[in-house]
Amino acid sequence: MAKGGFRGGMPGSQMNMMKQAQKMQQDFMKMQQELESTEFEFTAGGGAVKAVIVGTRQFNRIEINPEVVDPEDVEMLQDLILTAVNGALKKADDRTSEAMAKLQGGMGGFPGLF
Repeated sequence: MAKGGFRGGMPGSQMNMMKQAQKMQQDFMKMQQELESTEFEFTAGGGAVKAVIVGTRQFNRIEINPEVVDPEDVEMLQDLILTAVNGALKKADDRTSEAMAKLQGGMGGFPGLF
């Protein structure tokens, strides 16, 4: 073996990078599981319509206050539903972005990995 070579294994810095990558993967999986089970809700019209989703972007429920159901003004109800749905999706997206930023903040030597 040439002088200065490494015998039997990875150099220390590469081993540390591998350990860091494994920990990061574990942290990412944990974060993903937490987000997938978290409910995000958003109300529109002062609570007239509420949309509830989970982190997988699946809807758990949409609640509509019967008092806002006006057969003469279906468009208003449609707008409230869209506002609630889009608000719940935005909450989930924002939380996911925050969690990813936090995870990336601890990555050190892996810029641009995600």
